[in-house]
Amino acid sequence: MAAPLHDAATPLDPDGHLYVFGYGSLIWKPGFVHASSHPALLRGFHRRFCLWSRHYRGSPEAPGLVLGLDRGGACRGLCFRVAAKDAPAVLDYLDARENLSGEEVYDRRLLPVRLLDSGREVRAVAYVVRRAHAHYCRPAAEEAARAIARGIGQAGPNRDYLLNTLAHLRAMGVRDAALDRIAALLPPPESG
Repeated sequence: MAAPLHDAATPLDPDGHLYVFGYGSLIWKPGFVHASSHPALLRGFHRRFCLWSRHYRGSPEAPGLVLGLDRGGACRGLCFRVAAKDAPAVLDYLDARENLSGEEVYDRRLLPVRLLDSGREVRAVAYVVRRAHAHYCRPAAEEAARAIARGIGQAGPNRDYLLNTLAHLRAMGVRDAALDRIAALLPPPESG
C-alpha cells in the first residue's frame, strides 16, 4: 500500500527519474518540464468528477466539478517522466496546483503505474482525492452535467475542462463511458 509522501524525500523511481501520472487536465496541460510522456495504466483507482470547484472551474455561487482519482477500478492516462534535477520544482508546482490555497483535497501518493508502450512498471506520483474532504462528492451524471454546464472559474468554463479532457483521451484511444455520459447530458452552450 502506497503511503502519502508529504514528508518523504523526492519520490524517484529506482531508475532515477520522477514519474507523474496524469488523468485529467495534466494530460492536456501539464505545465511542468518533462523528458517524455507515456500512455499508462493505474490500477485500484478511477477517474471521476468528484470534487466541487469554487475556484478553478466554478465559483462559490455556482460550483463546478473537477476530476479526482477515486478508489476502485482502473484508470488510463499519461505518465510523465521528469529528470531528477527537475523533480523538486515539479513537485512544488504540482502540490500548489492540485491543492489550491492549501485546501488539501488530494493526497500525493506514490503508486505503481504500468507504462503501456513498454509494459514496464514504474512508481509514479499521483494525486488521489480525499474522500473525507468537504468538497468531495459523488453526483449522478445528470447533476454533474448541470454543474459543469454552469461552472466558470479562474481557469475558464467547466465545460471546456470536460471536453478538453475527453478530446485528449480519445486522441490517446481511451474511451471513458462515465465522462461520455456527462458530456452527452450537457445542455447546448448559451449563446452570448
